[in-house]
Amino acid sequence: QVQLVESGGGLVQAGGSLRLSCAASGSIFSISAMGWYRQAPGKQRELVAIITSGGSANYVDSVKGRFTISRDNAKNTVYLQMNSLKPEDTATYYCTGRVSTETYELDYWGQGTQVTVSS
Repeated sequence: QVQLVESGGGLVQAGGSLRLSCAASGSIFSISAMGWYRQAPGKQRELVAIITSGGSANYVDSVKGRFTISRDNAKNTVYLQMNSLKPEDTATYYCTGRVSTETYELDYWGQGTQVTVSS
């Protein structure tokens, strides 16, 4: 069984910062891509940032220059540093990872963490 657990969400004023963490645990052989999605009320879930096991990262245009994704492969953990937050960043943030066990490879999701940015 594999679990992804997020932490670090909360309420922050516009212009502030938050750091999200997501730790994967369980019968993990390896994790290739890890990423963060977000979903605001009434909107579709969108990919915010993704990072490969080698550290190559990509971002949605709206967060480029403000958000930084990183990972610690030894800890099976991915981070999202969010700076210069805007009210439009308000959403539930979900982490995901493509996890390989001894027998299969599946995409796993965390339970989500709420980020609220006040104006």
